[in-house]
Amino acid sequence: MRRDNQSSVSEFLLLGLPIQPEQQGMYYALFLGMYLTTVLGNLLIILLIRLDSRLHTPMYFFLSHLAFTDISFSSVTAPKMLMNMLTHTQSISYAGCISQEFCYVLFADLDSFLLTSMAYDRYVAICHPLHYPRIMSQNLCFLLVIVSWVLSSANALFQTLLLARLSFLRSNILHHFFCDLSALLKLSSSDTTINQLAVLTVGSAVVTLPLICILVSYGRIGATILRRPSVKGICKALSTCGSHLSVVSLYYGAIIALYFVPSSNSTNDKDVIVSVLYTLLTPMLNPFIYSLRNRDMKGALRNIIRRGTIST
Repeated sequence: MRRDNQSSVSEFLLLGLPIQPEQQGMYYALFLGMYLTTVLGNLLIILLIRLDSRLHTPMYFFLSHLAFTDISFSSVTAPKMLMNMLTHTQSISYAGCISQEFCYVLFADLDSFLLTSMAYDRYVAICHPLHYPRIMSQNLCFLLVIVSWVLSSANALFQTLLLARLSFLRSNILHHFFCDLSALLKLSSSDTTINQLAVLTVGSAVVTLPLICILVSYGRIGATILRRPSVKGICKALSTCGSHLSVVSLYYGAIIALYFVPSSNSTNDKDVIVSVLYTLLTPMLNPFIYSLRNRDMKGALRNIIRRGTIST
């Protein structure tokens, strides 16, 4: 089963979720519903932003890219997990596993950078409202998205190249439902010191630096509001930032629970369960958060429904 000089396996076996065989059908229906809701909900956000000219602003420009990223992020793991549950198979090819790990890191990092860009947009809108159109120009918005893609791709490629050099002589059984980088490093028979150092430095920087930027942005927003306290100003700030703060809390809360809270052992079911919440639940909730707590999005949805009703 030797694939090449770097790896001794041609495929990995994914043990999947820690659920009983008789419960597979129920969980399959649940996860299928969550995945379809994620895809349709985020597609609706992209469609609303595209069709309503009032949503052609920097904030919704970033939101449309975040919605696309959420669809892609869920699609990295969910279809393979659902197919394995339906067919009762566990295998994934070596190339498929490496590709899945690359895409997972890419879209997870991209989420982080886009949330940071949105936080900066909110900071400029509240702290420098008179200069907002000049600062948040179309060129800057495109540049922020391009830089987000470049940095995310660079880290994903870096981590994947380091992973591809490892050997897997001991076992090919992954105690997970997808090819998670940390699970693969635990499984490797090679020295993973360089990989762990890369994850600790580069990987952590990709998460912590954007989080610090988001916290600084909201710290400045809070200071600006407190300098001129008013009920109207506080309500406007909550209306402007509430949805974004909710998404940030969900995203980074799951990351902290998954990667910064230590597990008691290498096969702890906690990691698998939190990964499901991270890859399926969070992207699914984002459209609801932005639709239910955002007047512009609800207004755009009403206009499209009204337009469709009149045309029929």
